[in-house]
Amino acid sequence: VQLVESGGGSVQPGGSLRLSCAASGFPVEGALMTWFRQAPGKDREFVAAISGGMVGSTFYADSAKGRFTISKDNAKSTVYLQMNSLKPEDTAVYYCATRPGALIGTTIGSYEFWGQGTQVTVSS
Repeated sequence: VQLVESGGGSVQPGGSLRLSCAASGFPVEGALMTWFRQAPGKDREFVAAISGGMVGSTFYADSAKGRFTISKDNAKSTVYLQMNSLKPEDTAVYYCATRPGALIGTTIGSYEFWGQGTQVTVSS
């Protein structure tokens, strides 16, 4: 299993970024795929998840609702996180993660596979 994130960068408040997580070694269609983030000096936290299935159910942290959208392209084995209306408090390293099973879960310790992370900085 390999997860590779990309798409991070620096953006001004109110801007947008789309993160990508390219997965290999397992079928994305049937897998739970989740985004977490870790800000400097803070614990890693759940951001958004999409369950296994052709389309997948989605679930968001309160901080992400209405601004972030998680989606996946099964044919490309890629999961996306579209982030709009970014705020300085969204600054963090964003990680893609997965675990066996298709159901959504937000417990960090239950995730077995992680990417290396991509830095997102929101600053004026």
